[in-house]
Amino acid sequence: MLELRNVSKVVGADTHIADISLTLNHGSLNVLLGPTLSGKTSLMRLMAGLDVPTSGSIWFDGKDVTGVRVQKRNVAMVYQQFINYPAMTVYENIASPLRVAGIDKASIDREVRKAADLLKLTPYLDRTPLNLSGGQQQRTALARAIVKNASLVLLDEPLANLDYKLREELREELPKIFAEAGTIFVYATTEPHEALLLGGNTATLSQGRVTQFGPTVEVFRRPVDLVTAKTFADPPLNTIVLAKKGKHLLLDGGVNLPVPTDLVGIADGNYTIGFQPHHLSLDRSNAGSVPVRAKVSITEITGSESFIHLDFADVRWVMLTHGIRHYETDDEVEVFIDPRHIMVFDGNGRAVSAPSMAA
Repeated sequence: MLELRNVSKVVGADTHIADISLTLNHGSLNVLLGPTLSGKTSLMRLMAGLDVPTSGSIWFDGKDVTGVRVQKRNVAMVYQQFINYPAMTVYENIASPLRVAGIDKASIDREVRKAADLLKLTPYLDRTPLNLSGGQQQRTALARAIVKNASLVLLDEPLANLDYKLREELREELPKIFAEAGTIFVYATTEPHEALLLGGNTATLSQGRVTQFGPTVEVFRRPVDLVTAKTFADPPLNTIVLAKKGKHLLLDGGVNLPVPTDLVGIADGNYTIGFQPHHLSLDRSNAGSVPVRAKVSITEITGSESFIHLDFADVRWVMLTHGIRHYETDDEVEVFIDPRHIMVFDGNGRAVSAPSMAA
């Protein structure tokens, strides 16, 4: 078990990590989700022992390892850039940490071939990295991390430089690899949909702080605050400030949303509501959906989906809809908000409620 206890990292006048406490269990996959400069890499460097926290402590299996150098920890790291030995074959690249550890030849061969089979590298074991595709090079780096049998494996945006098809293939394979390895995996990403595909647990980061940590789907469906909800939204979360009065949430233009059942008892006043782009639709999804008239700003067609950017009451919303939808700028359209899926936040950005239906 890896424990971070009130860990902070300050460099000069900049706070890179601010008072983070996390507990990661053996056999778990843990995603660090946040935008660039949110603190993901800084946190992983502290976990690995590459950096020492300014305050707080790091524990592994009940032992304080704060300040213990990375060379004395059983840690493996895979970075966004491929890091392989160019003069070695794929086989030798994968085997290198086992040779350093003094493992016998037969065991090395068994572990290398097992990892190569898992990552579909068996046909390429005699090649050097320069004769591999980008995806095969990254698979080689992953295989080397896996055979090391590390207690902690850190993956820092390992798929970011791969093309779409290769990213999708590896995203499907990685959860299986994690499940079989039985170690602590930490995977950093800027992409919410990647976190959802990987599953496991997710820690959302913003400005060096962990805003929420828990099962990935739970964090996505029930964010504790507006910052977390925005971190876990791509395209951006749709939001608007409105007033609650009695049983209604009042929007501009005379639009009234019924107050969700679990919110009926909260005080009248101003709140911010948020909802995901796929929870805004061109069709009435259920009898309780509320129509809103908005103006089209731009339409992005991606093939099987369309992103429609809308202007409503001085805010910009994005709607994700299936199929090809084409509108001209300033076209007025009727869209529908499903109150079952709205998230409500108070003036401090704390969640008052969360969607009661599955996302």
